[in-house]
Amino acid sequence: MTTHDKDRQEFLKLAGLATPMALRVAVTLGLPDRLSGAGAGVDELATELGQAPLPLGLLLGHLATLGVVEPTSTGYRTTAYGAKLRADAGNGLAGLLDMNAAGGRGELAFVELAHSIATGEAGYIRRYGQDFWTDLADQPRLRETFDRQMTQRFLTQVPGIVAGFDWSRFGTIVDVGGGHGSLLAAILTANPSVRGHLVDLAPTAAAAEKELREQGLEDRTEVTAGSFFDPLPAGADAYLLSDILHDWDDEHAHRVLARCAEAARPGGRVLVIEAVGGLGAQTEWDLVMLVLYGGRERRLEELRELAVAHGLVFDSVTTLTEERSLLEFQVQDIP
Repeated sequence: MTTHDKDRQEFLKLAGLATPMALRVAVTLGLPDRLSGAGAGVDELATELGQAPLPLGLLLGHLATLGVVEPTSTGYRTTAYGAKLRADAGNGLAGLLDMNAAGGRGELAFVELAHSIATGEAGYIRRYGQDFWTDLADQPRLRETFDRQMTQRFLTQVPGIVAGFDWSRFGTIVDVGGGHGSLLAAILTANPSVRGHLVDLAPTAAAAEKELREQGLEDRTEVTAGSFFDPLPAGADAYLLSDILHDWDDEHAHRVLARCAEAARPGGRVLVIEAVGGLGAQTEWDLVMLVLYGGRERRLEELRELAVAHGLVFDSVTTLTEERSLLEFQVQDIP
């Protein structure tokens, strides 16, 4: 095979949609879970799942080529490799691929990438008729899968985030859009002198309150149900925005920072944890943020420009993990 032919095959492999969609359909149907153990025959499986037997067999044939399942004398069963796609695998893959979950549903909006490139608008809106966040609000199950996905995604990075920065400098930290509270809980556990206050929308806030209580932190935490576009609890030492700003275009990012700046006491801090362009952010995630939300992984200078408009003076940047950095801004004292 010539170099030309190899390059062609490589591009086709990168651009092909059959395999990515086959994996998504398999996870959405629950095949890695259902075919664990002894497995099942195609006809039995088709009847059980309400699928057409012939095309289901074609899907399973391709999954066997990929090593996700293997043929048996009576049908197919999940391999050890394919078991990584089970819902209980603990790696978050099922939530990212399941087309009925927030992650998998969101990725289907990539068919609108050309629209996003041409307009700068989220492809999600064009595909589904409303923005991602409205979709979550309208469909509680999507909200639940999104919160679970965010918690799962952060798990491996939480230790580095906690150890990589001196959180004990602050008496009180408001975790703005803090999700289920896993990061705040880890910070408070490692820093007994710090108190925390988490703000998120009502369904998520309720789950965070339960999580913090189970961690034995109810005496040092408070949870408020609300939006970060509305006034935030005032007077804290630090306001934490973890993976928040990249979800929004500049207009909405300004609104979030404005709420943090107005709530912080003089000399208070706004702490931004993000994957920063040029400091670990992957270019692929620029496109993910664009298509899903109309956002992007901003570069350091872009984040500084957003912040300075609200009297937030850049202080320092700390590398926390391979992907994420912490930018510290100080609220400018007004004479």
